[in-house]
Amino acid sequence: MPVTGFSHYNLRADRATLDALRDFYVDVVGLRLGFRPPFDSFGYWLYAGDQAVLHLSEAGPHERHLRHVDGTFDHVAFESFDLPGFEAHLNARGIEFRRGHVPLVDVWQLFFLDPAGNGVELNFAGGEGR
Repeated sequence: MPVTGFSHYNLRADRATLDALRDFYVDVVGLRLGFRPPFDSFGYWLYAGDQAVLHLSEAGPHERHLRHVDGTFDHVAFESFDLPGFEAHLNARGIEFRRGHVPLVDVWQLFFLDPAGNGVELNFAGGEGR
């Protein structure tokens, strides 16, 4: 009974933070807002291709609202392309990022934070970093 793949991750926050996260992951990261079943709670599903990879769910008033990352979560990573274009895109929006490289597999990485302080990593095939 092995795991067969990645489904999604979920971020919970108040409505204003959800809207900021939605805008960030659509406008900055490049995910697409898509279908979400009619749950009792408010939220968004964001897609990479045909997969809803990020679920944004409204936290109720009785739930603790995180203003920073606490615990063991560090970041989420997405495969991407056009490293120079993404760097220019982040620079134009004033988003600080760090560039990394994975030797032997020749993958270039960009690391930055979303509006709630969660880490985001974008991975690019090796030839893009030259």
